[in-house]
Amino acid sequence: MNALESAAVNNPARRALQRFYEVRWLTRLGGRLDGGRAVEIGCGSGYGTQLVVERMGASSVDAVDPDPRMVVRARRRLRRHANVVRVVHGDALDLAGALGAEDGSYDAAFDFAVVHHIEDWRSALDEVARVLRPGGRFYFVEVTSAALARPTYRRLFDHPEHDRFAAGQFLAELSRRGLEVGPRWKTFVGSDYLLGVARRADPTAE
Repeated sequence: MNALESAAVNNPARRALQRFYEVRWLTRLGGRLDGGRAVEIGCGSGYGTQLVVERMGASSVDAVDPDPRMVVRARRRLRRHANVVRVVHGDALDLAGALGAEDGSYDAAFDFAVVHHIEDWRSALDEVARVLRPGGRFYFVEVTSAALARPTYRRLFDHPEHDRFAAGQFLAELSRRGLEVGPRWKTFVGSDYLLGVARRADPTAE
């Protein structure tokens, strides 16, 4: 993420979009947690983590970010939630190394427009699926290849240029990992953005 995009995602307009649109839709599609244990990948300055606690009702949240500066900002923002939130520097591809996360550790995982920044995004989905318990929910908001191909995005922001996903590709890869979305998704601004909630299938269920 370059400096311009960092400024774009850490401003009042972006926070308002998260609070009044994204989280409302995620709650409508997947419900609140009301006591569940959650993980957020790529927490940035911690505003999404704050919403997971205050609006989604998580009892605890482990948040990880690869940028040490964002970790400092997130910890500062979340000081009043220090008893239920842990923010660490680490990689979304290695939640075991960053958080000690074992298989089936979490009731929910959150992705507020982070996976499209990851070059090996399929491995990020593998890791999300691994740490979710059966029945656990993956709440996601993502930027698709339709948006990333636009000249303004290409000029202003820094993203991997190859193997980006369209909405349908992202949903299909979730299904391949036992993360079932069904009708719990929507696109907005055409097909530029995708949000939804997937549930981790129970491999022992018949």
